Amino acid sequence: MSRINTNVQSLIGQRVLGMNQGGLSVSLERLSTGLKINRGKDDPAGLIASENLRSEIKSINAAISNADRADQVVNIAEGGLQEVSSLLSELQGLITTTASSAGLSAEEKQANQLQIDSILQTIDRIASSTSFQGIKLLNGTFDFKTSSVAAGVSDFRVNAAKFTGSSMKVDLIVTNSAQQAGMFADFGGSAIDLTTGSALVFEVAGSLGSRQLSFSSGTNLTDVAAAINTFKDVTGVEATVSGNGLRLVSSEFGSDQFVSVKVTSGDAAGQGIAAFADNDDVAGSTYTTFANAGNGVRDTGQDLGATINGVVATSIGKTARINTDFLDVEITLKTSNAMQLGAVDTNGAFSITGGGADFQLAGRVDIAGRVSLGMGDVAARKLGNSTMGYLNELASGKGKNLVDGDLDSAQKIVTEAIRQTSSLRGRLGAFQKNTIGATVRSLGVASENTAAAQSVIRDADFASETANLTRSQILVSASTNILTLANSQPQTVLQLLG
Repeated sequence: MSRINTNVQSLIGQRVLGMNQGGLSVSLERLSTGLKINRGKDDPAGLIASENLRSEIKSINAAISNADRADQVVNIAEGGLQEVSSLLSELQGLITTTASSAGLSAEEKQANQLQIDSILQTIDRIASSTSFQGIKLLNGTFDFKTSSVAAGVSDFRVNAAKFTGSSMKVDLIVTNSAQQAGMFADFGGSAIDLTTGSALVFEVAGSLGSRQLSFSSGTNLTDVAAAINTFKDVTGVEATVSGNGLRLVSSEFGSDQFVSVKVTSGDAAGQGIAAFADNDDVAGSTYTTFANAGNGVRDTGQDLGATINGVVATSIGKTARINTDFLDVEITLKTSNAMQLGAVDTNGAFSITGGGADFQLAGRVDIAGRVSLGMGDVAARKLGNSTMGYLNELASGKGKNLVDGDLDSAQKIVTEAIRQTSSLRGRLGAFQKNTIGATVRSLGVASENTAAAQSVIRDADFASETANLTRSQILVSASTNILTLANSQPQTVLQLLG
């Protein structure tokens, strides 16, 4: 080369040196930050994927925190319910003790009633004071709000519900009627007319137990029914006079109820005994004479068959329940409606308009990631049901107090209150163990995997980057030396000037 105005070799050396210095700068930046992608130009597509994954990690970790918070809330509610359960057990003991009236003075009964009043007040206090950060947990704050309850609904309980919009209508359609166990004993008249033997001796049995009764010829059916009803709390069977015979039915509805009549001695006029026809509460066409009823005539009740919002319900007696991810509800129908096929009401059984304790247990905020849990009011006026009565009726001056009230009914109310409290505790426990526990474990794995995916895209590989750094350092050093040679090369032209 004999030109000095344009040093092409120097320009090439400068360009290559700049490239090598750029590579060295990138390697230094990645090694100092630990990131392969520091700005959009490093990898535009990778940056987008990385930012999306980073956002998901934040949401997942927030959902894990929500689950931990939900566990703390439920722990506090469980603590209050545990104390309520203990108090209800004390109530059971006091009722049983007071029922032995022959061994108690009036003062002792009054003292027991004072304890009852104190327990009821304590239950109310626990219901109103159990809270988390000032939010009441057991006073109905987190119970579901409902409206438009159909006349055919006796009782209902909403345990969980998730829905969009302002409300959710709950439709119940009876597909199979609830039935009592029952039979008809035809005596051909208003009194027993013996055709064989000195007495008609038969055993009446039900789901609670059995009793053997004996009646002579000429005994009015009204008296026979009264005698059977004397033991209805023992047998679970009730009797009523109907025409020329007796209707014997179980006190409750459902497949666990039965009525059995077994004649052990004697015979009487009339057609005999016939079990109720299937899906009906009238006697079938097949009668067994009293003389041939030595092996017993038996009929079994039938549980309600129903669908709730299109889901086949699990039923006991007149109560139907479904438990799905979006709706957990239990509905008890009145007798006439439980025995009538079709919708309980054209406008639905009732509507859920809000309420419940909502917990966001997924990174994505939508109805699928939300869990809604109902925690009802456990005050004394709420424990029990409309059929048996409520717990506050055991207070002084009320109809089921210990001094002069109905202790049989009082114990049934306490038993129902214990069942309701235990059921709520069980639901909360299942929520903690299964829903929260499984959610935390699942989200933990998801967080790990998402972080790993984000790391692969964004984090620097130090082994590779240190190799690149060494290579860039060598190339920069070589380029610098070569540029020095290229810059000095034009000086050889001066030799031509002599």
